[in-house]
This record gives sequence, structure tokens and C-alpha cells, in this order.
Amino acid sequence: MVIDMKEYCMKLLCLLVVLSFVSSVTEAKHSVAREWNEAMIQAIRKDLARPPVQARNLFHITAAMYDAWAVYDNTVKPFFLGRTVGGFHIPFNGIPVPPNIQAAREEAISYTAYRLLVYRYKFSPAAKAAKARFDSIFIMLGYDTLKTSTDYSTGSPAALGNYIAQKMIDFGVQDGSNELFDFGNAFYKPSNPPIDPVKFGDSSIVDPNRWQPITVGTFIDQNGNPIPVKTPPFLCPEWGNVTPFAMTNSDKTVFHRGANDYIVYHDPGMPALLDTLNPTGESTDLYKWAFSMVSIWQSHLDPSDSVKVDISPASIGNIAQLPKTNAELRAFYNVKNGGDIGKGRTVNPKTGQPYAPQIVPRGDFTRVLAEFWADGPSSETPPGHWFTILNYVDDYPGFQKRFGGTGPVVDDLEWDVKTYFILGGAMHDAAITAWGIKGWYDYVRPISAIRYMAGKGQCSDSTLPNYSKAGIPLVPGLVELVKAGDSLAGEGNKNVGKIKLYTWRGHYYIKDPKVNTAGVGWILAGDWWPYQRPSFVTPPFAGYISGHSTYSRTAAEIMTMLTGDEYFPGGMGEFHAKKNEYLVFEEGPSVDVTLQWATYRDASDQCSLSRIWGGIHPPIDDIPGRFIGMKIGPAAFNLANKYFTGQVLSVQQDDPSTVPGSWKLGQNYPNPFNPSTTISFIVREQSFVSIKIYDLVGRVVATIVNEQMPAGSYHKEWNAQGLTSGVYFYRIQSASFNDTKRMVLLK
Repeated sequence: MVIDMKEYCMKLLCLLVVLSFVSSVTEAKHSVAREWNEAMIQAIRKDLARPPVQARNLFHITAAMYDAWAVYDNTVKPFFLGRTVGGFHIPFNGIPVPPNIQAAREEAISYTAYRLLVYRYKFSPAAKAAKARFDSIFIMLGYDTLKTSTDYSTGSPAALGNYIAQKMIDFGVQDGSNELFDFGNAFYKPSNPPIDPVKFGDSSIVDPNRWQPITVGTFIDQNGNPIPVKTPPFLCPEWGNVTPFAMTNSDKTVFHRGANDYIVYHDPGMPALLDTLNPTGESTDLYKWAFSMVSIWQSHLDPSDSVKVDISPASIGNIAQLPKTNAELRAFYNVKNGGDIGKGRTVNPKTGQPYAPQIVPRGDFTRVLAEFWADGPSSETPPGHWFTILNYVDDYPGFQKRFGGTGPVVDDLEWDVKTYFILGGAMHDAAITAWGIKGWYDYVRPISAIRYMAGKGQCSDSTLPNYSKAGIPLVPGLVELVKAGDSLAGEGNKNVGKIKLYTWRGHYYIKDPKVNTAGVGWILAGDWWPYQRPSFVTPPFAGYISGHSTYSRTAAEIMTMLTGDEYFPGGMGEFHAKKNEYLVFEEGPSVDVTLQWATYRDASDQCSLSRIWGGIHPPIDDIPGRFIGMKIGPAAFNLANKYFTGQVLSVQQDDPSTVPGSWKLGQNYPNPFNPSTTISFIVREQSFVSIKIYDLVGRVVATIVNEQMPAGSYHKEWNAQGLTSGVYFYRIQSASFNDTKRMVLLK
């Protein structure tokens, strides 16, 4: 046997460098699935903060680990292996029964996870550290990175893991996510020019109902990564095209804008809009109320205002019913004091004792809540956050891993692969739903809406100065007009008659975040900021619907069904924020604060409220996300359970014409074809047109068009005579069109 000393030394060096990342195998208390899940969460924390992309990664990798476990069982069915999912078939002919099933499962899972994680995070800003961590875990588990065979017919668990990973990589290339082009946008374009929040007001906005990009000097995403563009594009507005987990065509609506399709699952309908021609009516009033409430709630962010609140489950949580009408929506939130209609619980059902009150400054609770659920910086993003909560529950002393809360206690590996699979699928569907809705409805964020309305004036009293029907409602003590003699009147009373807000004062009042707090006070509305880092301001995607509300309610339903109990173990989930050590962009909290939740739904509901206090969502965005999560969670759980009980066929024959991301048979773009196909397209105005064919790994295999073309209809033939059968993509780009489509070559 010849030893490659260079390879050996590299492995040894890798092991020494990242030893601190993981515990010794002999001391490990968790399954290999848990080890890889923790490694992935750590990779997410250092990767670009792209919640839908991370939700997809979580689903694909947890589903792949589940399949590597499931093939060694006679009852449960794999999800991908031997099935057709989203028009993509993954062949599988079975594997011999190994002498040690547990060891085979651990090996197959590890090779699957390792290969996929290395592939998915190879372009991460922290790719080297992530790869070193993956290598370290893999080597310490006793596996060999040089085993790359995918021939699982030999019975090799390593080959099986490699095969699953490779097929998942192939699947991901064509699942509608546009992975080949770094998940970029094929056709979405913003309706508004960007806002520069440093400049007063918002004179650039064209449509106050549509999303507006943000321009900042240095943009740093939620994970703390500098982004080399000052105006980040909308993140994944076409995500409805991605192949889902449990959602079906009955959940789907296809909308059209221009020549492009937007796929929306669980369509919640149009949000409240501001009628710019005649700014009256219920929809306009709801718009004004909802966005005004965001600035009002930011008046709750001052820990020195002497307001104290009980943040224990004795006083908050336990919402019996969510609002279904506009009137119920207005009554659901406490506009002036914050919070919702939840009355709390008197007794912890697990201990039989009353929940102990926890009295803290309201301004500390609201700031910690906003920061905790903001998932940044160095965060797992919302979908990953709920995986940490699942792991937190799993580690609770005395927690029994009974699937659905009934039946026998299962071993750690079975519990982990099943629960990760379910939660991963649910988070993926939540992302597809929320971002599909965001892309289609393209709804405005509070920073744009508040500054727009305030720029128009006030809509409350036509006898007062600066009246406009499109203006912001006046609220005594919270939203007022600047008067002569006011400290905000400015030189020569230049600001008299403008709108002022009693709210969080913003970053101008924070010179050193280690010692300063902005506090709350009167500011000109044109200087209003969300409670976010100044280098982030607000997420680079539309508001409606709230991704946090959708993810969290989905996960809360999953956690309830997984454990068979709506309550956290022991009747209490907790997170501790130490005095003056937790907040990021200002000092705080001023006292120790412990976020507490009796149930998973209570945690989800607090997450939703945090986005309003954080200044990035109005109530309009919140409640639809919660209702949709109540659909997605049970659907994902019930579908996964069918695989666990063997109630599904080994092969699912999806109709490719109805699968998002696939081509419909009978269109101008034949799929499959053999051996030539005609690509038909329209040039709407004279422009440079490029059409290139790519293979699965992103290599250009043919250039069909690369020239200036006048307006007109065109039909270009591509002969693939020299290529092998497989999946290919064509990318067409012009001044009026930008899209990627899949083609299947059969010979």
C-alpha cells in the first residue's frame, strides 16, 4: 500500500487546525446526523444571509441524510431515491443488506452530508473555514475523503452516500432556483428607484405600494458579510419557481406580469394599498394605520422611560385566535403600548406551579426581542434558527424522543434524521411560499411608506397645515406637526409644518455602540430609521408577507406535532441576554433579560411582534404569514409521516408539465428533444441578444446567438449531435428578456 504523504499531512494539519470545532468521537453525545446539522448551522452563520437559499440547503441536505438512513429499512420509503421529484428522476436499484446496519447508516449519512456541504458552501465568504470544519468532522468519524466512487451496487455505504450527494447536486441544478447563476433574478425588475436613507425623506419613490431598493455606503448583510454592491437587488423574487416538498398544484396560483410567470403558493390576496389618486377608503386607511404603527411601536425602545412589563408566560402569549377581518386586525395589537391580545397563562402545566413574573424595562424587552429574532449578525437565518430550537428541545434533560409524542422511544439517529427531514421540508415550503408572494406582490417596506406619507403631510385635519389625503395620520404625543419654537423647527423655522415622530431616534445618536443608546424622542419623520444596523437598514426584498412569521408559525406547528405537545419541555423555553453584552448596534440591555415562552406558538408569536418593533414589517405582513404557516406545517408533517409508514409508492410519477421549474410540453421549447430543438423567442426592441447552452456544471457547450438583433420573432435551431444525453440549460439575455430554461436531451 502506497501512502500519499502530502494527502496524509494535509489531513493531519486539517485535524489539528479545527480540533476546537468539534468534540472527539469517543466523547460525542449526539448522532452523526446531529453532528452534520450543527456543522451546517455553523456554516450558515458565516455564509451570505439568504434565508430562502439556506432553507433550500437545509431541506436538500436533511432529505439526503434521511434517504441514506431510509434505504436500510424495509418499511420506510426514501424521498428522492428511486423517485421522480419535480420532473427529475433519481434511479435506485437497492443495496445489499450490510452486516452492521447502524454503522452503514452512519457512514452513508456522513458521506452524503460531507459531499453536499462541501459543494453547497464552496463559494461561502467563509468557505475555507467551513471546508476545514467539514473535513475535521469527517476524518474524526473515521472516513476517507479519497473514497469518491458512486457505485453503490457493491454494497459500499460510502459509495451510496457519494451517489446520493451527486444526485442531489444534479437535482439542485434544475429545481427552478437558478443555482447555476448564483440564484440571480431572471426577469424581476424593481418599480422604484433606490432610497438613500441617509438623505432626508424619500423624494425618489414612484409607487408607495411597491418595494424600493436601498442604497447604503457599505452594505453588510444580516450575517455580517460585506456585500460589494451599494444597492443590493431583490433576493429571490422568483422563488415560487422552486420545486417544493409537500405543496401541490392545488396550493398554487400562476400570475403573469409582462411575459413572465410568477408562481405563488397559498395566495393570501392583495395587501392593503394606498390609493395615490384618491387616498380614501378602507384599504388606504388600513395602509396608513399599519405603517404608522411601526413608528409608534419604536417609541417602546427606550429602557429609561420607566415603563416596566412582565415578560413571563404569566402575562404574554396564549393567543386563542388570530384576526380574520380588518376590524379584528386593528383590535389584535396594542398600538400605543405594544404587544397583542395574549393574556398569558396562570399555571405551568408541567410543574403545576404558577409562572413566575419577570419584570423588566419594556425598552430592554423590545430591543432584545428585535435582536434575537432578527437573526443577525452571524446568524443561522430564520429557518436555521428553528433547527437550533429543535436541538435545544432534544437536549432538554429527560426529554423522550417519541415520534408525535406517542409510541416507543426511538434512538438518536432515527429521531434526528426524521425530525430534520420534516423541519427541513417545512422550512423549504415556507421559503417558497413567502418569497413567491414577496416577488409577486412586491410590497413596500416601512422605511419607504413612512417617509413617503410624511413627505406628503398629514391626513387627519384639513384645517391644519400640510394637509394631504395621502399623508400620515396624526396621533397626539406620537405623530405631530412641527410648530414654531419647536426644537426641530430649524434655522428660520424651515421645518415648521413638517411631520415629526416620537420614536427611536436612530443611529445619529449612537457614536459608540458599546456605551451609547439612541433612546426615544422627537425626530423629523424624514429621518426615520428601522431598528436595524445602519449598514443593513432593511432586508433586500419585499415585506409582504413576513418571512419570519411564515417560517416561525410553520416551525411551531411542526414542533408541536413532532413532540405531541404544544409546550416546551418543562413548560418553558428560554433565551438569556446578559446585561450590556447582547445588543449589537447600541448598548444594552440595561438589565439581564430572559425571553420566555410556554409553547412553540408563543415563541412564534413573539417572533412576529419582533419584526414590528424592529421596524421592518407592519401588521399587514404579519398575520397572513402566520395563517399560511398553519397550513404548511401540518402538510409537511403528514407527508413525511407517509414515508415513515411506507404509505407512498417507491416512485412518484409527476407530470412535468405541471412542475415548477419544468417546461410545459407543447410549448415552443420541446422537452425532451432528440437530437435538435428550435428555440423561439421575441425581441421587443432592438438590442444585443445572447443565447448560450450550459451543461449541469455550468460550462458553456454552445452559443446559439450573440449579436445585435432588431425587434421581431425568431426561431433558432440547436443541434446537439456531439453531446451525450442529459439535462442542459439555455440562457437568453436581451434588453427585454432574461431567463433560464431546462432542456432534456435524449438519444
